[in-house]
Amino acid sequence: MPKQLQYILENEIKIYTTKDLISYGFSRYAIEQMVKDGILKKLSSSAYENNNYIGKENDFYYVLPFVSNGVICLLSAAVYHGLSNYWPKEIDVAVIKDKKINSLPSCPNINIFHFGKDRYETGIQQINENGNKYLIYDVEKTVVDILYFRNRIGVEETKEILLNYLNRKDRNINKLYRYAEKMHCVKILKTYLEVLI
Repeated sequence: MPKQLQYILENEIKIYTTKDLISYGFSRYAIEQMVKDGILKKLSSSAYENNNYIGKENDFYYVLPFVSNGVICLLSAAVYHGLSNYWPKEIDVAVIKDKKINSLPSCPNINIFHFGKDRYETGIQQINENGNKYLIYDVEKTVVDILYFRNRIGVEETKEILLNYLNRKDRNINKLYRYAEKMHCVKILKTYLEVLI
């Protein structure tokens, strides 16, 4: 096994897809051998966990290998952005409406939300942590989605998240309003702002 490729597996990336491994130069036989040798743990037909990974643990790394183009959203995104201290038991992940999900991991639990095209495509950020990638909505889109799904999230949690956003030095109220207009919830945003400010 080439040393450079072995180094990548041992140190940098938590989850590999079959496509990733083949692009690094591994044959399907080599991949199977790495599973037998305990270097990789097979998670699904196309996802493998690197048993020699020594970086920081982050459940978000499991999302893209199981949910292609899945975007971390709602409470999971709120925690990421420092808007809530409540850590949900599941990772909230948005996919475009009608997308079929073939299989999900037993751990971590992934909670799927089907979004319409505009809601799904607006405000996506790609995060890359030493080669470990995931998609997440930016902070303003997260706040707007929380407001839209307030009945499901909870009134108190929604208030807390909006207050925490308003206390941020980097808040962008113009961007928040633009997203709210696009997501058809300007009225509810104004109502919350009138109460909180």
